[in-house]
Parts: sequence; structure tokens; C-alpha cells
Amino acid sequence: MRIAFLTAGGIAPCLSASIGGLIEQYNKLAPDADLMGYLNGYQGLLTGNSYHFPKAIRERCEVFYNFGGSPIGNSRVKLTNIEDCTKRGLVEPGRIPLEVAAERLQADGVDILHTIGGDDTNTTAADLAKYLHDHDYPLTVVGLPKTIDNDVFPISQTLGAWTAADQSARFFRNVANENTTSARQLIIHEVMGRHCGWLTARAAYEYHESLHKYDWLPDALLHQLRWDVDAVWVPEMEVDLESEMERLNEKMDEHDSVNIFVSEGAGMDNVISELTAIGQEPTKDAFGHYRLDDINVGKWFSTHLQGPLNAEKVLIQKSGYFARSAAPNERDLDLIKASCVQAAKSALEGVSGVAGHDEDNNDEMSTIAFPRIKGGKPFNIDEEWFTTLLEEIGQPKGKRIEAH
Repeated sequence: MRIAFLTAGGIAPCLSASIGGLIEQYNKLAPDADLMGYLNGYQGLLTGNSYHFPKAIRERCEVFYNFGGSPIGNSRVKLTNIEDCTKRGLVEPGRIPLEVAAERLQADGVDILHTIGGDDTNTTAADLAKYLHDHDYPLTVVGLPKTIDNDVFPISQTLGAWTAADQSARFFRNVANENTTSARQLIIHEVMGRHCGWLTARAAYEYHESLHKYDWLPDALLHQLRWDVDAVWVPEMEVDLESEMERLNEKMDEHDSVNIFVSEGAGMDNVISELTAIGQEPTKDAFGHYRLDDINVGKWFSTHLQGPLNAEKVLIQKSGYFARSAAPNERDLDLIKASCVQAAKSALEGVSGVAGHDEDNNDEMSTIAFPRIKGGKPFNIDEEWFTTLLEEIGQPKGKRIEAH
């Protein structure tokens, strides 16, 4: 039996650990199976670039739990985007990427394929699984739901998200001290999250809660108010910028600084509209998403806020790469291991899908059929911990935005 792994999309604090978890399970359940990884995700699958895990590494699989990133590499490749795959030299002109991938799996004698990635990775896995089924190739494909955005239907908690929130909060615990470098300082913490604000909200919550553990001094010199979160803006919640400017001006007058946590997708439509109006529409990736580096939401908000807040200094800090490259924390590692148990068991039983807690089925750990997997799940702004955070920082809860 030959079992292959691939990791794809952006990295997250679960990829290396997921490889370790799957190897650990197959050491128990299928010790004679050959375990291999396609290097750099679907790119390696198309080009036939792979690695076979030797016994010496399989015997020390627990080492993978201590690392971030992916030991077998990532890439962003959409197998149904023929033009992009051809342009990048991943397939010969005239070839269909799905067909090339299927032929490679068949030539390599792969019986089970594990895809570890977010909604794009697993919807691509679904396309591949359907193609293989339609062409009578018996391959079981089981995905693991990786994304720090925590935005995959119907997965209640995606792998790596807990750690990313913790690391984003840790990142800002240092950055917040920059408020002492000038008077009337505006600090914008831009957090990853194209359509979903869960990571931004949870990072703000974790940071805010951590401040209760500090030993503050009882006056304005070292007071929690100056270091605390002043606003949390997420794509799912309407922000009345005019009234927020008035509220934040009062905060600036009170403690000489303002700290804002903002999702990289918050206000994205406004930015795109402004850029398009001047003939500078942002470019898109292979999956049809606007490239967020071109949009730069943090810069847009800083431009619109600096004058009205009379800020002497503006600092924009992005925690994305710092947060997503961490090794998993204990909470995530427990989830990763449980998901790997389900994924390996399901694969050996010949059941394809994505292993995770199914929020449509009492959060039961199961293998969810690929057609039910899709991205874009919004953050529920009515979560009690989030509404409590907004109350404690004095931010009015905005109207829910149903679609993005």
C-alpha cells in the first residue's frame, strides 16, 4: 500500500504536525505501507516531485510536532485552472491538469492521498477525487482542514487557527509598547482574514484578556487603557467610520494612543472601488481572489484616520507571517492529533472527504463528504466572548453584514 501526503496554500501552525500525526497513525495501523509526500503541494503532484519517508524518520515522527511550516513544502495551484498551470510550466500545453495529476497518482501506485489545506486545497481535492471516480481509478482522498481564518463550512474549528490567534496576540503585546514613542500615536494591527474576521476578533480577545495578567501602576503612566484594544473591525460587521472617528478621538485625548485590530478583508470593497475608479484594480491569483498585498487595507485605514484623529504618528503592523508560521500550541496539537486519527481510519476504510468536527452534526468528529466543504464561512459576531470584548472596550456593535 502506498499513502501520499501533500500540503497546499499558505502555511499554518498545523502542517508539520499533521504530517507527524498521520505518520504516527500509519505506523500503528499500516506499518508496512510506503509513505510519501508530494513536494510543494499540487505543484509536486503535477511535476512528479516526491519524497519517500524512510524508516529512520517514521520512527521519530513526533519531531514534526515541534515545527511550524511544512516539511514537504506548499504552493498555490488550482488544478481546474488550465491556463495558469500551463503558463507556470506545470503541464504541457494542451494537457488537462486534473488528467496529469490522476496519471501521476496512478503511475506512482498511490492508494490513499491526504490533502492538508484550506478550502481551496480541499475543493481542489474534491475536483481530483471526482475526476478519479469518474475515470474508474480507485483512490481514497481524505483532507485535513487547515486555515488560520477558521472559515470552512461545516468545520467548527480548523487546524492552526487557535495557535494563530494566540501568536497574533503575542505579536501585539510587543508592538503595543510602540505607543510610547510619540504623542497621539495610532497603531493599526492588520490581521489575516480575507472574508472571515474570526482570527482578528480572537486575537483581539486573547490580547485583551492577557492584559489582566499585567501588574499595572494606578495612574496614566502605566495604565491598561493605553495598552488596550480600542477597536476591532471585521468584514462581517458594518463600521460607521464617522462615529468611530468621534469615539476614537475621545480615546486619543484620554490616553494619547489608539490601538485598532483590523482584518485584512475589512473595508476591502471600499478599497477596490477606489482603486478601480482610478484604473488601478488589484490583480487576482489563480483562484480568482484579489491579491491582498495590492489592496493593503491597513494603509487605507491609516490614510483615512490619521487626519481626523490628529495622530502625530501612525504605525501599521501585520502579524500574518509571524502567526501562521508558528508551531501549534497545545490546544491545536490535540485537535490535529484527533483529526489525524479520524483521517487515517477513514482512509483505510475507503471513505473520502475531510476529517473534522461537523458543526451540522453536533460537532462530531467525522469524515465530511467533499461536496459539503466550501470556504467563506463568516465569523459569528454574536459569539458571547466577542460581544463581551466590544462592551469592555466601549465599541458599539455594528450591523451584521451577511454577504461579502
